[in-house]
Amino acid sequence: MADIVAPEVRSRMMSGIRGTDTKPELTLRRGLHAIGFRFRLHDRSLPGKPDMVFPRYRAVLFAHGCFWHGHDCPLFRLPSTRPEFWSAKIARNRDVDARTDEALSRLGWRQGIVWECSLKGRSRRSLDEVIGNCAAWLRSDTPRLEVRGRE
Repeated sequence: MADIVAPEVRSRMMSGIRGTDTKPELTLRRGLHAIGFRFRLHDRSLPGKPDMVFPRYRAVLFAHGCFWHGHDCPLFRLPSTRPEFWSAKIARNRDVDARTDEALSRLGWRQGIVWECSLKGRSRRSLDEVIGNCAAWLRSDTPRLEVRGRE
């Protein structure tokens, strides 16, 4: 299927997609800050520039978009235009995620991922539940957290 907009328009649309300060990320930041958690944002000294860094808890939190990270949920659907390009791009993103995960683990950082589908769509969880899961994980010694939408 051919793209329905001109290449210049598509390029402008794609350049408007944010990499930081996304809606899911801002939602998490507001919720965690409101219950007393303090964090640094996008620390360039750590692999993968985590969305939120909690030095006191030796933990990092990522707010992953289901499309860009190839999550197996209803929010992810491979585009019908240029499927080879998108498959390769998403595979590269997943590979970078795996390398980042390994590097952070080697450095002794605990890692949490909050998927976009946990905050949006039919399978979303309540915001209180998502924030509560993150807060409980931060206070624990559990090495990993993954918050997904309801199955």
